[in-house]
Amino acid sequence: MEQQNINEQVNEKTEEKNRPTAITVICVIGFIGAAFTIPLIFSDIAGHIGSWYPPYLGLSAIIGFVCMVGLWQMKKWAAYTYTGFVGLNQIVLLTMGVWNIMALIIPAIVVGIALTHLNKMD
Repeated sequence: MEQQNINEQVNEKTEEKNRPTAITVICVIGFIGAAFTIPLIFSDIAGHIGSWYPPYLGLSAIIGFVCMVGLWQMKKWAAYTYTGFVGLNQIVLLTMGVWNIMALIIPAIVVGIALTHLNKMD
């Protein structure tokens, strides 16, 4: 009987640590997005925006990738870092005059899902 209780407790803890499907989907899309961003760093379009933009885009790709790895591993720091990263990007887009609602909606969905599952993260 005691062994069964221990097994049930272990199973409950294991189930709590499982990555939700929504987080898995977000991470896979995020990994693909980071990979597609790399060629953009070296494009003429990025250079025409400003000399500061290609390094910013590169840093954004790295931060986004690191956050996706953290979310994949169900780490709270990743959810918080991504939330701050989204806020910073919103400010950059606003100051550049290229902000649009889609720049907010998709990241806001990701942030919302990540923060919803915060209690399952380490």
